[in-house]
Amino acid sequence: MDRTGKPALAVVGATGAVGTVMLQILSQHADIWGEIRLIASPRSAGRKLAVRGEEVEVVALCEEAFDGIDVAMFDVPDEVSARWAPLAASRGAVVVDSSAAFRMDPDVPLVVPEVNPHAARIRPRSLVAGPNCTTLSMIVALGALHAEFGLRELVVSSYQAVSGAGRAGVDTLRRQLSLVAGTELGTGPGDVRRAVGDDTGPFPEPVALNVVPWVGSLREDGWSSEEMKVRDESRKILGLPDLPVAVTCVRVPVVTTHSLTVHARFEDEVTVDRAREILATAPGVVLCDDPASGEFPTPADVVGTDPTWVGRVRRALDDPTALELFVCGDNLRKGAALNTAQIAELVAAEFTGAP
Repeated sequence: MDRTGKPALAVVGATGAVGTVMLQILSQHADIWGEIRLIASPRSAGRKLAVRGEEVEVVALCEEAFDGIDVAMFDVPDEVSARWAPLAASRGAVVVDSSAAFRMDPDVPLVVPEVNPHAARIRPRSLVAGPNCTTLSMIVALGALHAEFGLRELVVSSYQAVSGAGRAGVDTLRRQLSLVAGTELGTGPGDVRRAVGDDTGPFPEPVALNVVPWVGSLREDGWSSEEMKVRDESRKILGLPDLPVAVTCVRVPVVTTHSLTVHARFEDEVTVDRAREILATAPGVVLCDDPASGEFPTPADVVGTDPTWVGRVRRALDDPTALELFVCGDNLRKGAALNTAQIAELVAAEFTGAP
């Protein structure tokens, strides 16, 4: 706690894509923090960034940068978190980490505040993790339905924005779009690939005028790391370690906001009317579902917003215990920065005694 009586916050990775969104969120949310210290790589030290209407100078990531910090939010690559998060915790900070470094550690809670806020209080390593942006794009809506109906099986396909691959992903899509715009490309086999050449950036195939059924790195039996993350994280967050989960992750030419189709089977028979009631009143969820009027979530409308948007709610044609949904969530807001900020706010309440 600093002299204001409010906990001191560090934002590690303040200059990155997620860090930029984080500073916006901190400026928009209630002013519960005392000092906000911005930390980034040494090459970014000395830059000044705006937060809460003030210019704050970025300091280099080092051990001393965590002195006097109560809560440290990490929005950095896995390897940076793996090295520095335990060090920050050892210097007295509670670390909220958005990377994959600690998500499946049994001593680190994996938290989505709308679903399992209680888990954030039990942190043997002074670390709390947030899930992957793809998991976050659906889990708030799914958690609300699970609490009512009892989830027993999950089948999902993702349609993931290029910003999930960082600035390089966005830059790659924009470059490729400039190459294909105003042409007849996309009408012959391989024509887009020839136009793009080797400029596929972080993706294995061209992403403009295309969809790429691969996100992440190779795991056993042909599964991708992204698909395994969604499976493992959903199980941990919902407290269902044996939940059958099947996932296919696909990259699409969208800048920001992930979408997913969800087939969810429950313990008992479900009704669409009750599912709609649950989704319409669930915190962090917006129900947008009137296909007759052309109303359903799309990334173009959801980008820049905080909630999980849900539409196309149907009962499965051949299974009265299953629901079909389409969900969208901004992968840089709820999918990363917002969830981290919400967890940090839960922890801050412990310092201040707020309910």
